[in-house]
Amino acid sequence: MPSGWTRITPLGGLGEVGKNMTIVESEQGLVIIDAGLSFPRDEHLGVDLVLPDFGPLRERRGDVRAVILTHGHEDHVGALPYFLREIGAPEVWATRLTLGLIQSKLGEHGLLRSAELREAEPEQGPVEIGPFRAQFVRMAHSIPDAVAVVLDTPGGRIVHTGDYKIDHTPVDGFRTDVGRLAELGNEGVDLLLGDSTNAERPGVTESERTVGEAFRHIIPPLRGRVLVASFASNLHRVQQAIDVALETNRKVALVGRSLRKNVNIAKSLGYIDVPEDLLIKPERLGELPPEETMIVCTGSQGEPMSALTRIAYNDHKHITIEKGDTVIISAKPVPGNELRVHDSINRLTKAGAQVLHQEIAPVHASGHGNAEELRTILALLRPKNVMPVHGEFRMLYAHGRLATDAGVPEDRVILAENGSVVELADGRARIVDQIDVGSTFVDGLGVGDVRDVALRDRRHLSEDGVLIVVVTIGGENGRRAAAPELVARGFAEPGPLFDEARDEVARTVAQCLDGGVAELKLLQEHIHDALGQLVYERTGRRPMILPVVVEV
Repeated sequence: MPSGWTRITPLGGLGEVGKNMTIVESEQGLVIIDAGLSFPRDEHLGVDLVLPDFGPLRERRGDVRAVILTHGHEDHVGALPYFLREIGAPEVWATRLTLGLIQSKLGEHGLLRSAELREAEPEQGPVEIGPFRAQFVRMAHSIPDAVAVVLDTPGGRIVHTGDYKIDHTPVDGFRTDVGRLAELGNEGVDLLLGDSTNAERPGVTESERTVGEAFRHIIPPLRGRVLVASFASNLHRVQQAIDVALETNRKVALVGRSLRKNVNIAKSLGYIDVPEDLLIKPERLGELPPEETMIVCTGSQGEPMSALTRIAYNDHKHITIEKGDTVIISAKPVPGNELRVHDSINRLTKAGAQVLHQEIAPVHASGHGNAEELRTILALLRPKNVMPVHGEFRMLYAHGRLATDAGVPEDRVILAENGSVVELADGRARIVDQIDVGSTFVDGLGVGDVRDVALRDRRHLSEDGVLIVVVTIGGENGRRAAAPELVARGFAEPGPLFDEARDEVARTVAQCLDGGVAELKLLQEHIHDALGQLVYERTGRRPMILPVVVEV
């Protein structure tokens, strides 16, 4: 390889929404941009979290120089504790709020001393991070303190946008720094790694302030309680809800552990303004008239243990839905969560609440730029090569089309996938290799213990149930000592079928023993095959069959 090369390998975030993580490496070492997680889909039975596959880095721990975080959302920082525990890194770079959020997270995992936490300041100019010179550019997003990362590498200058939108009226006053982006474009950008989440959507994304304006229109006339559900990390949304509560003389209860933690961190760092006398504990809600209270809570994605889901299922210790309540779901369902969100909406409505969501009211604004904003970034940076990141393949493809429309040659638009090794050298980027990467599942306290075969078995059990057959053999000549016993779970137990199944098992065992098949493993296989065939012929189902042979 030439001396002036840089390789970029995404471990997550391409072909999917979530678990964003990218390796940027040279001969002198590597840095990681973001370490995110995603949440399980319906087929991930029993799984709590989904992490990137750290496998490609296990043999290269000594090469990791730093982790750089673009902002504090879970799909960009949630895997950091697991990464530091398994792989490790000398430094973690992030902006002030992001550092505050991850300090809390690392403290919960007992990892506060696992890496030096360094503050990234967009205004400070270039800093040395591992083998690269890095700069940070402020970007507007749905959480404060989001940045793009600029890396000067042996292969050329790389700009990683992180998540962004071009919001001209942001809640915190910090706009996307288009001036600095234009300067970078004049200086020259060799490779752009750009957020693709909303590449298919035409036009521009609404300003975050439009949500606050909707709150000011919707909430004042209401005479019942108001519940606002949002992401725990969407501090702009929380601030706007609190502002309206203050204007309408409503006390606010923050419900959800992660929400309370994030608000406390942001408040202590000066990123959110919450008057102390405005907040009340959830258990005090019953002391006040409904028109004087607001509940800000988690659960906008229908997460099973979240506050709003527990409220919808009448399973919350302090809050029940009453007729006249209004629930505002101020978020868009992440792909795969739609059914859970709809179920929560249905239950809340049935309990007597009016439910407002983005389909029927302007109560949500995306944190990601639409097509016109992506075109603006392409025009400002004028990159020689473009590699769309952060999104499903259709989103990456749409971003690639925007790049070619902006004048980037088609052969310099890199549509990569997780595990693609992209080499940047002599101003040209191309895919040079493909490594195997997958996902790591967190199941309770176990990390990586759940394999595909385990998920397959869980799906099998959920669909067709399990049928356990116990056969006892012994006595003279190893003959059957008792009638077969059948136990079913998640599988219907019609009497005639079970009688027929017992006869079939008895016949199979007798045939095996008469034929000289006495080895337990072979006997179990014969019982499994015979019983499985019978059940399928009679029911069309294939339950998991577990034969148990006991010798006495």
